[in-house]
Amino acid sequence: MSNRDQKAFYREQLARYGSCAEGVGWQSSHTQRRRFAVIEKAMGPLSGLSVADAGCGLGDFLLYLRDRGNVPARYLGLELLPELVEEAGRRTRAEIRRCDILADRLPAADWYLCSGAMNRLSPLETRLFIRRCWEASRKGFVFNLLEGRSASDGFTRHRSREILGYCRSLGARTRLIGDYLDGDFTIVMR
Repeated sequence: MSNRDQKAFYREQLARYGSCAEGVGWQSSHTQRRRFAVIEKAMGPLSGLSVADAGCGLGDFLLYLRDRGNVPARYLGLELLPELVEEAGRRTRAEIRRCDILADRLPAADWYLCSGAMNRLSPLETRLFIRRCWEASRKGFVFNLLEGRSASDGFTRHRSREILGYCRSLGARTRLIGDYLDGDFTIVMR
């Protein structure tokens, strides 16, 4: 999927739903928070660490961490869509940069995370996204994807075992988490 298609999808979601979980393509704020909980648990305490949120959307993950009292020493949101960069900066008062994860130079961070931003990428783009975030991280990369075969809804689905194998081929110690929502899985790369 091209960046233009990504931008069109998110602009349409924002216009339809506004600045909320559904406005960045989530089914609901409940499912968004379930995914966030898995990612937070995988990373552990973040005090003193830097976190880069690849495809940060509205900055909801940082707001979630603040609510939980698990705030990193440095948070950097990376987002493709200028409107989301602006809105995430306004909502979080954190550093949010416009960034194309597939093409731009990525800053180093202790942890990289991605929640949902790869769900409209092609399988090849997804692997490139994973590799680039892994290479920019010092401790690891945690991300979620949709499980199964791709359907006509525009979302890309993957076989978790294939993605796990790809992550291992990059030299990462990996862990698969898949028992928190139907059709969803998280991979922890260390």
